[in-house]
Amino acid sequence: MTRAAMLLALALDTLGEPPTAVHPVVGMGTYLHRARRGWRGRTPAHQLAEGAAGWALGAALAAGAGVAVSRAPWYVQGALLKPLLARKALFDAVQEVGRALDRGDLPEARRLLSWHLVSRDTRNLSAAEVAGAAIESLAENLSDSVIAPLLAYRVGGLPLAAAYRLTNTADALWGYRTPDLEYAGKTAARMDDLLNLAPARLTALCALLAAGGRGWHAWARDRRATPSPNAGHPMSAFAGALGVRLDKRGVYALNATGRAPTPADLKAAVALARRTVTLATALLLVKA
Repeated sequence: MTRAAMLLALALDTLGEPPTAVHPVVGMGTYLHRARRGWRGRTPAHQLAEGAAGWALGAALAAGAGVAVSRAPWYVQGALLKPLLARKALFDAVQEVGRALDRGDLPEARRLLSWHLVSRDTRNLSAAEVAGAAIESLAENLSDSVIAPLLAYRVGGLPLAAAYRLTNTADALWGYRTPDLEYAGKTAARMDDLLNLAPARLTALCALLAAGGRGWHAWARDRRATPSPNAGHPMSAFAGALGVRLDKRGVYALNATGRAPTPADLKAAVALARRTVTLATALLLVKA
C-alpha cells in the first residue's frame, strides 16, 4: 500500500497543485500567520515559548489529521500525500527563471526568482548569480519539498508527512533572525533542521549517483559551508555535479573553482533533479 500511494502521489503531482481553497499547505500557512498575529511576548523567553507552542499545536493538528485518514485505502492516501509534495511546482519555477534568462530579460528573471524561489534581495544580482540562486533553491527544495515528504511518509505515514510539512512551512515563515522572529521562530527552525537531516543527505547521495559520481569532491569539501546544517549537502552536490560555482555574497561559495552558471546550467540542473528524484524514489520503495 505504501509503494502504491507514493507512486500515485508522484503521478498526481504531474497535474500540478490542487485549488488554493483545499490545499492543505495553504491551510497550514493560514494557521501559522494567525498564530503569529496572536503573539504578545516581549521578552526572549516569552517569544520562545509562544513560538514553540504555536509550532507544537500546528504539528499536532497536522499529525492528527494524518492519523484520521491513516487507515484509508492506498489511493486516498496517495491523493492526500500529493499536496505535501511540490515537485512540478519547483521544476516549473526554475524553468521560468531559465526562460527569462534565455530571453535576456534579467529584470524578469530577478522578479521570478524572488517571487518563486528565494527570500534574498534579487534586485542587484547578475545573470550568473540569478542562475546560481535558482540552482541552489532547486537543490535545497528538492530535499525539503519532494524527498523529505516522501521519506516521512515512508517512515511514518501521513501523520509524519503532514507534521513534517507543517514544520517546514513554519520554518519558511518564521525561521528568520529578525527582531520579532529571532526567538519565536527558533523551535520551528530547529525542528526543521532535525527532520531534514536524513532527507538532505539522501538527496545529496542520489544527486551524486545520478551524476555518475561527478561532484563528490565538492560535496566532501563544501557540504558544511552554509549556515544551514542541511542545505549545503544537496547544494554542494549539485554544484560539483554541474561543475558550477554557487555562491551567496558574503555568506558562502560552493565549488569555488567552478565556472559561472548559465541558463543552460538551469536545464541541466532540472534534468539532474529529475534523475535524483527517480533514484531516491526507487530507494524509498525498497521493501515498502
